Amino acid sequence: MYSKDGENYFIVDAHIALWDARPENQRNIHGKQFIDCFYDYHRNLSPETELWTYDEYLYQGGERLMKDLFEDGYVDHAIFQPAYLGEFYKNGFGQTKEAYELAAANPDKLTYNHCFDPRDGERGLDRLHADHETMKFTGVKLYTAEWHGESRGYKLSDPWAYRYFEECRKLGIKNIHVHKGPTIRPLDRDSFDVSDVDHVASDFTDLNFIVEHVGLPRLEDFCWIATQEPNVYGGLAVAMPFIHTRPRYFAQIIGELIYWIGEDRIFFSSDYALWTPRWLVERFVDFQIPEDMTEYAPITTEQKKKILGLNAAKMYNIDVPAELQLPDAGETATGPRQPERADLAGAV
Repeated sequence: MYSKDGENYFIVDAHIALWDARPENQRNIHGKQFIDCFYDYHRNLSPETELWTYDEYLYQGGERLMKDLFEDGYVDHAIFQPAYLGEFYKNGFGQTKEAYELAAANPDKLTYNHCFDPRDGERGLDRLHADHETMKFTGVKLYTAEWHGESRGYKLSDPWAYRYFEECRKLGIKNIHVHKGPTIRPLDRDSFDVSDVDHVASDFTDLNFIVEHVGLPRLEDFCWIATQEPNVYGGLAVAMPFIHTRPRYFAQIIGELIYWIGEDRIFFSSDYALWTPRWLVERFVDFQIPEDMTEYAPITTEQKKKILGLNAAKMYNIDVPAELQLPDAGETATGPRQPERADLAGAV
C-alpha cells in the first residue's frame, strides 16, 4: 500500500514478467536485438537514479522481483504477463516455470497468467488444456507480432485464434491481454496494429480484452475501439514512464483515455522489469494535468485509486481491504458516469 497526504492507495501492478535474456539463452542475434531494445527503453525513459546496468537487466530472478515490487515498490498484488519468443530464446524469454512457481508460493501477492500461440494448431490447444489443468489461470498474454517459423505475426481475428478463444471461454479464461504497443526490434510494427481487437471484442463479448500499452502509437485508434466495445480495457505499461521524460505527452495519453473510456477501464502497469514500480507510483499520485491543457479535466484522487489498483483487483477478484475500497465502479467520485461519454458509442 502507498500512502500520501492522508490517502491510501491499493496498488496492483497488472503487467510484470520474469525473463531470461542472458547470452546462453539467446537462440540467435534476434534474442540480443530484443533485449537491447528493451534496455534502450529502460535507459532512455527512466530517471537516472532508477537505472540498472545492462548485465543485471538480462535476468532478475524471483528474489529480486519480490524485493523490487513488494518491499520497495508499494505493490500489493502483481500479475504475470509472459512472452514466450521461442524463435529468439532457447528456453523462452518469459520464464513460465519460475513465474508460476513464484505465484503459487505467494498467491496473496502474485497472479500467474499464461500464454499461447494459435499458430500451434491442435497441438497448442492440447497444451493449453494441459497447462490450464495444472495452473488454473484465468488470463493469458498474447504477442501477435511474435515470429513462428516463416510467419512474422498473426491477427486475433484469424480462424485459429477464434478456436483458441472458444476454448478460453470453455475453460473460464476470461482475461485476454494483448501486446498492442510500440514495436520491439526485430518484430514488425504492423503486427501490433489494434484493428483486430475491434473484431474479436464484438464476437466474444463475454471475454475481456486488455490492450497492453493502450495501442501506442495508435492511441486514437484504440480509444475509438474501446469506446464502442465495453469489454476492451487499457493497460498503461510503457505509457507510464513518459510521466518522467514527456509529462505533457503522458497528460495527453491519460487525458484522452479518461475522456473516451473512463477511469474504470484503465490499469496501472510498471512492465517490470523494464521499469520498477516505486517511482511510477510516486509520480502518478503526484501527477496532475497541466493547467493550460484545458481540454482535459483534472485527475481526481479517486480516479487515481481506481487506475492504480482497484480496477485490476475487481477484474481478478483480488481482495481489497474494506478501508481501501471505493463505491461501485459504475460511479465516479463525483457521481454517475458523464452522459456525453457514456452515450458516445450510440451517437457515432
